[in-house]
Amino acid sequence: MLAIIAAVVFAIALLFDLVDVSTDAFNFQTLVTLGLLLLALHLAGIGTSGRGSWRRRT
Repeated sequence: MLAIIAAVVFAIALLFDLVDVSTDAFNFQTLVTLGLLLLALHLAGIGTSGRGSWRRRT
């Protein structure tokens, strides 16, 4: 789930960069940093579901 949110944040950052939008709160670097943070959390296993795994334990 966090990887999907990170992809959306990266898409918004790309649009901001292409359109050259800059606000006080969110600029290109802030959104890229947020996206990298979300990807790092996803890779660390935060936000993944412990239940309903696709693997069966035998």
